[in-house]
Amino acid sequence: MSEKIVIATRESPLALWQAEHVKSRLEAAQPGVEVLLLGMTSRGDQLLDKPLFKVGGKGLFVKELETALLDERADIAVHSMKDVETELPEKLVISTILKREDVRDSFISRKYSSIAELPLGSIVGTSSLRRKAQLLNRRSDLKVVEFRGNVQKRLEKLDNNVAVATFLATAGLNRLGLEELINPVSIDEMLPAVAQGAVGIEHLQNDKLEEFLAPLNDVVSKKRVEAERAFLGELDGSCRTPIGGLALKNNEEFKFMGEIISPNGQQKINDVWQGDWALAEEIGREAGREIKIRGGKNFFN
Repeated sequence: MSEKIVIATRESPLALWQAEHVKSRLEAAQPGVEVLLLGMTSRGDQLLDKPLFKVGGKGLFVKELETALLDERADIAVHSMKDVETELPEKLVISTILKREDVRDSFISRKYSSIAELPLGSIVGTSSLRRKAQLLNRRSDLKVVEFRGNVQKRLEKLDNNVAVATFLATAGLNRLGLEELINPVSIDEMLPAVAQGAVGIEHLQNDKLEEFLAPLNDVVSKKRVEAERAFLGELDGSCRTPIGGLALKNNEEFKFMGEIISPNGQQKINDVWQGDWALAEEIGREAGREIKIRGGKNFFN
């Protein structure tokens, strides 16, 4: 291995925290190796005035980083796994998943403590089609408006009454030290996005590099994420279809919860699958195939 490792990362506060965390973990696990950060601004960070699904989807957050890997300007890229497309560019792999954080969404409001407390017709801000669909499925009276930007910008919008509530990933709030904002929504009420709470490391196919990163890999978290991404892959999942999925392990038993919802929240197809932990990825894939058949082609138009 080279004595220097370059990490490609977005320059948002959360992305930088994740990259710095990987940097410190690598320096501790591999003494003598110099780890540098290559900060980049992704298209997803630049296009804050449009819904993600209209400008290319979540893949916009990782494309520049993947180009840096392919051009060999960086050795590894650190991603929030919920932003990574299920089909990776040729020659790239995700070999390493760090121990997963809290998967739940947090309900954020200056005035109310839960979805149930929101008055009739309240305005809620979110850029996530999944959260919007889940919210409208439970509360069709609510109005949902586009809400993008970092944590502080979203809080400013709440203070300016653009909306009375929004949602943020609990994992991100934990990582940024914003515990005072954490107000988790149960997974029964709002099933998380596939791979939410997971941080992954992407790189060119390289056995020595994979071995170098191995001390950071959490085997259980990786298998859970792979099962969820298999589910998403079968659904051809993108930002245009509201999809939730969560894989859980209990001893050697495996449980998978998956759902698709129409963007207006009026239709929801969901189920739970269980089986052997050793078959986690195949169960996730089968869940995706089954949900896709039940939804029919028109559901994904």
